[in-house]
Amino acid sequence: MNDAPNLLKKLKEYGKSDFYPFHMPGHKRQSEGFFAVDFPNPFSIDITEIDGFDNLHHPEGILKESMEWASGIYGSSRTYYLINGSSSGILSAISGTVSRGGTILMSRNCHKSAFHGVFLNQLKTEYIYPQIIPQFGIQGGLNPKKIEEMLMNHGEIEAVFVVSPTYDGIVSDIKTIAEIVHRFHLPLIVDEAHGAHFPFGREGEFPVSALELGADVVIQSLHKTLPSFTQTAVMHVREGYVDMGRLDRYVHMYQTSSPSYVLMAGIEGCIRYMIGEGLEQMKLFSSKIEKVRKVLSGLKHLKLLTDREKGLYGVYDIDHSKIIISTRGTGKSGTWLDDRLRTEYHLEMEMCGPDYVTAITTLADTQEGLERLCNALLHIDSGLSIEESGKAETGFSQELEISPACRMTIAQAMDEPRHRIAISNGEGMVSAEFVYVYPPGIPIVVPGEVLNKESIDLVMKYKELGLAVQGMEDEESRELYVVNEAGQTGE
Repeated sequence: MNDAPNLLKKLKEYGKSDFYPFHMPGHKRQSEGFFAVDFPNPFSIDITEIDGFDNLHHPEGILKESMEWASGIYGSSRTYYLINGSSSGILSAISGTVSRGGTILMSRNCHKSAFHGVFLNQLKTEYIYPQIIPQFGIQGGLNPKKIEEMLMNHGEIEAVFVVSPTYDGIVSDIKTIAEIVHRFHLPLIVDEAHGAHFPFGREGEFPVSALELGADVVIQSLHKTLPSFTQTAVMHVREGYVDMGRLDRYVHMYQTSSPSYVLMAGIEGCIRYMIGEGLEQMKLFSSKIEKVRKVLSGLKHLKLLTDREKGLYGVYDIDHSKIIISTRGTGKSGTWLDDRLRTEYHLEMEMCGPDYVTAITTLADTQEGLERLCNALLHIDSGLSIEESGKAETGFSQELEISPACRMTIAQAMDEPRHRIAISNGEGMVSAEFVYVYPPGIPIVVPGEVLNKESIDLVMKYKELGLAVQGMEDEESRELYVVNEAGQTGE
């Protein structure tokens, strides 16, 4: 028994270390200066639905009043507290707006939870692909005209689901997209998980929230970019194009029947802080980030994603709090940079791609932490030689340039008889599993899609680079289940 794992002990040890978090949650393990300074011992307030404390699944008292208060702040018709993360909001939004077996138009860079919603409701999908920013190999924005074309050509579509901002802070033209979608009398759902700070950052010149721009359902992860506990999120709904009763039913299906009062108090406390002292802190934070960006503009070999990309590749706006550093042209990979930042400088990034890293910064970041990031990147950059910088670029764009053929729906593919094959031998076969790099959890391969050479090569290259390729039952990510089709003998 003495040898049993001790997660709490490991967390305490890590909390005392000098590793600095450039990743979620947005409180950055800080409590001083935020609402958490008055937060009591969580055990003392960890209760169940006792008299006087309402019921999240049938709110009539304090929880109803709290969510109505939040709705007034955000300007929604209704705001829900989500204690199962943004994923529960995404599942609820999809289930509540599209009939079972119906069709949804989705941006192909959706989080895996959106695809799970498609599976659970046996939906058919049409995809809109983000453009690619070639200099960085990351996702750009969505072209509103492409969405309009898709809606004109597919009258069966019942809802539109898009991601803005992306994991890397790229914002699409949501106002124009909402206007187009509403001309077809359909609801627009926006996964704004990484933009929970937008409503409080207008004076700091952060992008405008999708809710203000006409979206009908907006899901935000408070814990990603604000000082709130992991797993806390909110969903805002606007009346008009959404069946409010149907959506409400699904919210209660996808949330636990034992909601945490600690998390709900955390949500309320975070919002209360943000409409008070948080507004001023967001302005100060914006000033800090601009100084960081000015320092990093001195990079000679590594490249910082900047506003130069606005207006191109579907990029309507950029969230400056996301620091995207590209290794393209250096002969080095994103995993190399990520590993150096971690092992040599004790800086933990949010994620890395084939040739870039993403650092999440928030109003909770310390000046010391930001300086450590700048100094580390400048020091690494100074050590890259001219020879290294002159090497051929890796040439990898994110998986979203691949448009595989679809032979059956996600639900059909996951429920059909299947057999396992080596991924490298799967060309021409129909996948029965998801394949994605986590984070960010955007599928490279979706069940029902035909494996082609490009997607197989991409998966193999990601594995070679040491990225976390996941989604398959095979924990080694070497083999993949494919659908049994005529002429295939199975495992």
